[in-house]
Order: sequence, then structure tokens, then C-alpha cells
Amino acid sequence: MEKEKYLNDPWLVAAWPGMGAVAISADYYLMAKLGMHLLAEYPAREFFDLERVEVKDGLIETRRLPRSRLFMWQDPQQRHDLIVFIGEAQPPSKGAEFCAQLIDHASRLGVSRVFTFAAMATQMRPEHDCRVFGAAINRESLADFKRLNLEILKEGHINGLNGVLLAVAAERGLSGGCLLGEMPHVFSQFPFPKASLAVLEAFSKLAGLSIDLAELREQAELVEKELGSVLHRLEGSPDSNAAARAVETIAKSVEPKKEVGRDQKRIDDLFASARRDRSRAYELKRELDRQQIFPEYEDRFLDLFKEPD
Repeated sequence: MEKEKYLNDPWLVAAWPGMGAVAISADYYLMAKLGMHLLAEYPAREFFDLERVEVKDGLIETRRLPRSRLFMWQDPQQRHDLIVFIGEAQPPSKGAEFCAQLIDHASRLGVSRVFTFAAMATQMRPEHDCRVFGAAINRESLADFKRLNLEILKEGHINGLNGVLLAVAAERGLSGGCLLGEMPHVFSQFPFPKASLAVLEAFSKLAGLSIDLAELREQAELVEKELGSVLHRLEGSPDSNAAARAVETIAKSVEPKKEVGRDQKRIDDLFASARRDRSRAYELKRELDRQQIFPEYEDRFLDLFKEPD
């Protein structure tokens, strides 16, 4: 861990990969547009075990363990700083212990509020407005959610560490809660940036942030049109098996198409651009996702956030 730093009333926002990539996409966008930089990293060996090795050309190559990192933004208005936690994967065991360590570290940094983002799958259609559901860990945060006209999650459950982290935070007397972006259940296996956008719009109002959401809004509109077109074709098909083939059709339409040849020059140009202007990093991530090569470049991508601007 890096030495503890003085922060001004910081809030913690945590995300792991999950349904619709709602949480992780929102946090990556937040990191890029606020120009965050690396604060600390958790040792992977403590919570992740090596389960297999890869063999290539007769040589054994060990797999890199999932990384868990904290990134920081200091508010120039000195209202409250933000710490974003990005976990590449949730630990297969010891989840509560992991969350306890994260909350301990956040408390030493002076964190007062803890938030997680997640997805809420419903019967909504792609063209419908995404609702944001709120589940708070204290009455003050619940009142904030109501003031923002969020849908209050009356009952249900929050899967994985998105919920466990908040339970630990509640035990330590912190405030905050979970913001869940609504998405169509039929598309739950695929990225749905419209839900990420809705979550960030709500969180920006809650935190008093001014973030340029134009790029995420453009991406959300493109995906909405594509998914809406696919769904319309399926619903208008006389084929009685159309519903059974829906997920396969959606997958072919929504998933990024692998490139015959990698556009290395474009990738390098986008890395150079993001290095000069960190707010361009989300454009770079979209391109890496489009070519289905983000995991290969993930460390290099996150290295962009190592140093303060």
C-alpha cells in the first residue's frame, strides 16, 4: 500500500465486472473524465489462487492474477474527493474479509460515504428511459436518493461484493448505498451503456460533480438503436422459433466483431492521445473493447492513471 494521504472528506465508489458491464463501465468513465491517478493496489496472492496455467508452443505460461486497485481524484472545489476502486474480479472466497480490508483502508483515508454501482434487469425495452434504483445503508442516504427521485428498492437482494461491501460499511458506521441502473433482462449478457449513463447522471447530482457525459451518451444511443432494431426484427418474425434464437441473434449483433488485422497504429495513437489528455482514455477503452483485446492491454491502459496530471 502507498503511504496514507490527506484527502478532503473523500467518498469511495467501488465496482467489479458484472451484468451489462454497468458498474465497471461507469467507473472507468468516471476515472477517465476526472483524470484520476493510482492511489494503491491490493496484493492479489492474498485473495486469489492460481487455478491453471496456459501452455503455448510447449512452454508453460502462468496466468496473471486479477488486480484490485484504488484511484483518486481531488476536488478542486474542496467539497469532497473521490476514490474509485476497480476490481478485475471478485475473490472466489473470503469476500467479506476482502471488503473488511478495503473498508479499513478507506476509513484510514477518511472516507465518509461508500457507494457501489450495479445493474437491475427488468422487462424494459432498449428505447425506454433507464430508471436508477437506490438501496441505502442509512436514512440520510435514503433521503438523498428520494430527493433525486430515484426508485427506492423496497425489497430484494444485491449480489456479490456490491452488497457485501455496503454491509461492512454499515457495520463501521459509514453512509452511502448502491445505485442500480435498469437494463433489459434479455440483454443481460451484453454491455448496456445506457444504464451506466443513468447511474452516472444520478451519482453526479448526488456528489455535485460536473462531468462531460457526451461520449457515454453517444455510445448509449448507438447501442440502444442496434438492440432496438434486433428486438423489432425478432418480434415481427413469423418464425415460431424466433424467441428461442433471440439470445444467439442478439449476441451476433451486439458483440464486437473481431478484426481480421489489428489496427495497431490506431491503438498506439489512442494511447498517445490518452497519455496527453486522460479524458480521452474512455475512447481508447471503447476501441480496445471493439477489437476484443482489452484484457491484453488492461495493464497498459491502467498505467495511464499511475501519475497525477
